[in-house]
Amino acid sequence: MKKIVLSVLTVCCYFTNSFGQDENYIKRPAIGIHFFGNDFVTPQRIRSTSLSTVLKDNDWAKFSDLNFGFAGNYMKGLSNHFDFSTTLGVSFLEYPMDDKPQNGKDGALFEWDAMVHGKMVSDKYWVSPYISAGIGASQWRGYFGAFIPVGVGIQVNFFDEAFLLINTQYRMKVTSTTNYHFYQGIGFAGNIGRPKEEKVIPPPPPPVVVVEQEKDQDSDGIADKDDKCPTQPGIARYEGCPIPDTDGDGINDEEDKCKDVAGLARYQGCPVPDTDKDGVNDEEDKCPDVPGLADNFGCPRLETSKFNASNVQFVTGSATLTAGAKKELDKAAKILNEEYPQLKVDIVGHTDNTGGAELNQKLSEKRANAVKAYLGKKGVAADRLTATGQGQGNPITDNNSSAGRAKNRRVEFKISQ
Repeated sequence: MKKIVLSVLTVCCYFTNSFGQDENYIKRPAIGIHFFGNDFVTPQRIRSTSLSTVLKDNDWAKFSDLNFGFAGNYMKGLSNHFDFSTTLGVSFLEYPMDDKPQNGKDGALFEWDAMVHGKMVSDKYWVSPYISAGIGASQWRGYFGAFIPVGVGIQVNFFDEAFLLINTQYRMKVTSTTNYHFYQGIGFAGNIGRPKEEKVIPPPPPPVVVVEQEKDQDSDGIADKDDKCPTQPGIARYEGCPIPDTDGDGINDEEDKCKDVAGLARYQGCPVPDTDKDGVNDEEDKCPDVPGLADNFGCPRLETSKFNASNVQFVTGSATLTAGAKKELDKAAKILNEEYPQLKVDIVGHTDNTGGAELNQKLSEKRANAVKAYLGKKGVAADRLTATGQGQGNPITDNNSSAGRAKNRRVEFKISQ
């Protein structure tokens, strides 16, 4: 055994001494891909007996006992003897948790680690053995856990651009949702980006010749004698004055497409457009292509010649729509689906003062919801409709006559935000 160890050390020394160039070389950022196997069997045997027993009996896990997977890796040098490494791997297995019975179903095991590698020599040598330690986290079928990985490895460098990495880790459980296991990995990594170039010291600048300059109060490069705005920085084509802003909107005339009308930068100096010319600008107009009313968010009212909200009536004392009401709501549904498919509508129910206020409040809510439900059946999306009831509290006329009460028993349709 001593002869074998001595031979390995001799080979390592030969390679490191033969190919070493710059002891202060620091690894550039590198990415890699790895093939690995998770061994849960051997740690279980060690913990159930002892390490010496496993060594004595050569009772290591067989190749078929390993759970294989792939991993991606990022590395970066911290110094000539220390590297940072982070790896994310995935394998498929039934994870053995101590307090959870196994059911024979495999799942994806995601394991992440962040480690520091302590190297015997820098990356300028062909062969670089290292030890590593860090922290790790895992996720399997919704169970999240933590572990501590420690290990050893060897890095073989190829022309200072790529690496062969062989490592073994012992991953020690921290939480009950993880388990002890060995991680055996092999992979390749390659440098990314360009190597840092040596700093070139430029030659000294030529001597500065001091030339007496003409007076320039605003330091715009135009002498005061030629500057029509000597106290304001400007440009030569405006004879030393700033670029003008005719409409005073903060956007100079060279960038302002409406330089005689104050506007906004997002419209290149023009006012917010009003496509349908209804006096409501497009940013506030919910119907920008159809003329409407300012108090209706720029949209026309639903109560047009095609639809009369006063015809939406109910069976006395109930929220049941009359046949005439349904015909009228069919018109409203067609308008909302075909003419204004983007509008959102608030359906507001009202009653007269017959009966108690509490009863009328509930009745108005039921009636508003009945209208909403009917429009929904006619294809108007539910997220475009809201229903509220205001009871008897907002009459449009007095309740002293049957005609007045009939007008107060109404359903209103309002455009909502």
